[in-house]
Amino acid sequence: MTIITVNSPVGRLGREQRRALAETLTDAVLVPEVGQFAPPARAGFQVHFVEREPDMMAIGGRLLADAGPDVEGMASDVMAIDIAVMDGDWRQEVRTAVIERVLAALADACGLSKPSPAWWVNFRVIDEGSWGSSGGVLSVLSLLDSGVFTEDKVKAIRAALGA
Repeated sequence: MTIITVNSPVGRLGREQRRALAETLTDAVLVPEVGQFAPPARAGFQVHFVEREPDMMAIGGRLLADAGPDVEGMASDVMAIDIAVMDGDWRQEVRTAVIERVLAALADACGLSKPSPAWWVNFRVIDEGSWGSSGGVLSVLSLLDSGVFTEDKVKAIRAALGA
């Protein structure tokens, strides 16, 4: 289970951009998480788009509504992306790959050659036994036999969780 929340100023992302990002952000996390491209695993991912008025976001201590463009023209291009994942194989290199893939997907959807320095990504791992759905507590361990994880990823997750 993974939840990706994209917080942006109102109107920054159009419907077609959100449509593309729903898929590309999912896959940006899914591939490193399970070790391969596995479309059936997409069902365990949610992408939430949250838009905020310019007077509800600030950068550098100034509301976006009050700030003019900075020297790079990025002051109004603030985005915060929060990624919450179930505990598993989240070594530093795996987290780095996810963050880089998410930023690249955003840049691509926004027609930019590189991500804005005002786009920030938070990566959070929810401890084993701390994620619930369907009336109970979920475990990544119960998903390992689903066929979406590679053998190497299953071993790495079991090792990371001491299972």
